[in-house]
Amino acid sequence: MIKLGVIFGGMSTENEVSIVSANSILKNLDKNKYEIYPIYIDKNGKWYKYLDNYEKTTYDGKVEKKEEILNIVEYIKKLDIIFPVLHGLYGEDGTIQGFLELLKIPYVGCKVLASSVGMDKVYSKIIFEKAGLNQAKYVYIRKYTDSEYIYIDKNFNETKYSLEKIAEKIAKVQKFPMFVKPSNSGSSVGISKVCNIEELKNGIKTAEKYDVKILIEEGIVGKEVECAVLGNEDVIASTVGQILSQDEFYSYDAKYLDNNSKTLIPADLTNEKIEEIRKLAIKAFKAIDGKGLSRVDFFVEEGTEKVYINEINTMPGFTSISMYPKLFESVGVKYEELLDRIIDNARK
Repeated sequence: MIKLGVIFGGMSTENEVSIVSANSILKNLDKNKYEIYPIYIDKNGKWYKYLDNYEKTTYDGKVEKKEEILNIVEYIKKLDIIFPVLHGLYGEDGTIQGFLELLKIPYVGCKVLASSVGMDKVYSKIIFEKAGLNQAKYVYIRKYTDSEYIYIDKNFNETKYSLEKIAEKIAKVQKFPMFVKPSNSGSSVGISKVCNIEELKNGIKTAEKYDVKILIEEGIVGKEVECAVLGNEDVIASTVGQILSQDEFYSYDAKYLDNNSKTLIPADLTNEKIEEIRKLAIKAFKAIDGKGLSRVDFFVEEGTEKVYINEINTMPGFTSISMYPKLFESVGVKYEELLDRIIDNARK
């Protein structure tokens, strides 16, 4: 039997979502193939053997029973393969991947470079631009001091501005509405939709709580769609799913707390448009040197039907409502088989 470590939790804002994803994976793993070692990392970075009953039907993202692992390296080194079900910083950004590379332990998902680039919205935009993928107009700023920000232009020239002045500068080069995003954050945490200068300033102050690098994009009016990819060299794409959010955009609350938000699989698009998006998803995945799995998110503009890439998620959610497993299930790949294929890709 394969000794499989499933690591989840982590020191990010997505700790609870990661727990729910892992619980779903643990329930669906083939117990005849895998000897399972669930490992929980708390928000302070302590590692534990996870002792909860993950076979229960519902889960609220809390850990009740655990036992601290005193020698993490020795514990990990006895395992054959690791499935890091970690979303966000310190898990999806190349850190855990680098740790496992040093230990020479095979692991599920993208390697160090793809993980770090995929997590950083600014640098994934730069890669996508080089790959010729269409994107919404954007600018990138950095917090410098409590009262100053750095504006970075397309040639990476830097200029310092006050909050008031940098908001005015952005408003001159981009149209409202805009989306203000921390460069390194997941599950839409810290993101604001802004429609005027005052909201833009408030959005920047919100985003800087999560990262000093801040991305400001022009809003695209249209359908929000997602495509799942699977593989190492021979990459396949699922069909395309559509987000029907109750909020103005697919916020954290809309994703995980609002039962009125829905998904539509396949998306309300022509077969030709779905095929175009599937090809673009594979192209984006290969552009960042992706391996294993990812979910690629797009907008389809209303009226023009033009496709814009939004972002790539190198360790997408695996909860019961998550798009990644649902997209592959819709094309005949059941959850348990999907997990086997993902783990097999890691072994290869």
